[in-house]
Amino acid sequence: MSTSYVIQGGEQGRSRMRVIARAVWPTTERLLLAAGLTSGMRCLDLGCGAGDVSLALARVVGAAGSVKGIDQDEIKLQFAREDAERERLNNVEFRPSNVEQLDDEARYDLVYARFLLTHLRDPAAVLRRMGRAAKPGGVVVVEDIDHSGVFSHPHSPALEQFVGLYNRVVRARGADPEIGPKLPSLFREVGLAELHLSHVQPVYIDGEAKHIHRITLDNVAPALTAAALATEAELEALTRALDEFLTRPDTIVSAPRIFQVWARRPLA
Repeated sequence: MSTSYVIQGGEQGRSRMRVIARAVWPTTERLLLAAGLTSGMRCLDLGCGAGDVSLALARVVGAAGSVKGIDQDEIKLQFAREDAERERLNNVEFRPSNVEQLDDEARYDLVYARFLLTHLRDPAAVLRRMGRAAKPGGVVVVEDIDHSGVFSHPHSPALEQFVGLYNRVVRARGADPEIGPKLPSLFREVGLAELHLSHVQPVYIDGEAKHIHRITLDNVAPALTAAALATEAELEALTRALDEFLTRPDTIVSAPRIFQVWARRPLA
């Protein structure tokens, strides 16, 4: 995964993920509750980043349950551990690991991943491992994006340019920025059953989340220049244009379309 992930990690990546987590948590919470999240469950958060969802899961499952978050970014994981300690959440642990090497078998009531499969060269292989990690009858829950669905009003050439650059650099790494609509087929391919599908798309008129594309541009800039998809001067000009558009009070900007899918590991 390390060679296909285009967004910067570490503290800068954690700050971006915090903005996203605050913006989309209401719809993620509804999804998890619909999938059956409840007290006492044993949960796995794959590609957990700085642990925002892991910590929320830990609050719900309580002392009778447990949560494990795994990610390859040790800096983000350390922030997650500090947050867990601050909240005195003793039922959550964070471990560094490559999600493509997940080998847990039938251990969890709920296995979750958000905005992870879009960055993988073989998302079906990881989804299959997620299914194996769930207990028979356990649930696998995935949220992921169709990045081409981003829109604004009025139309913004700068936002359109950013979306195109992001999609190109993700594809250049062998990953899929438009994986969202393909999730149901992937779930069926790996043998998960009782499929459920929903779809959300947050839209912002103000606030920190309105600037998420600008923040993401900062985080993918090194990958864009390394792939010769844009020069530093071009990215500086794009940043100025995005800032000008996003700070206007008369504009609205959407997040990517977010596809939410959950299903069960068959009992037999």
